Amino acid sequence: MRAAEAAAEKLGVTLHTALVRAVEEFEEAFAKMARADVQAVFVAAQALTVRSRPELLAEFALKYRLPSMFGARDNVAAGGLMCYASDQVDLSRRAATYIDKILKGSKPADLPVEQASQYQLIINLKTAKALGITIPPSILYRANRVIE
Repeated sequence: MRAAEAAAEKLGVTLHTALVRAVEEFEEAFAKMARADVQAVFVAAQALTVRSRPELLAEFALKYRLPSMFGARDNVAAGGLMCYASDQVDLSRRAATYIDKILKGSKPADLPVEQASQYQLIINLKTAKALGITIPPSILYRANRVIE
C-alpha cells in the first residue's frame, strides 16, 4: 500500500482504496469506485482476489466500465483488461531447483530467499474494445500475450 501511495504522489494522481474482506463485497467496491469517478482500477493479487472466481472481478470491472489492471493473469483470461504479474512457469521452475537442492541435503534455512525476476504483460483487446479503449501499438509490442 505504501508503494502505491508513493507512486500516486510521484505521478500526481489521486489514489482511492477499496478494501474488501469477502467476495460478497466486490461489487459494492466497484460501484463505489464508479461513483467516485475513478479512471482505472488495480486489483492486487491477494488470496481473496486470486482464489475467488476470476471472471467475477472482470465482470464487475466491465459492468461499471472501469479499466482494470490485475495482479493475476486468470482475471485477464476471464475478461479483465490487463495484467502485469510474475511468470508462474519461471517461478515453478525455480521452485523445482530449490526442491532438488533440499532433496540432495541442503538445509532450507541456508537457501537464499528470492523474488520473482521475470514478469508478463497480458492484454485483453476484446475487453479494451468493449470499454472503448485503444491500446497503443508500442504497448502491444511489449506484451507477452495479447488476447483478441
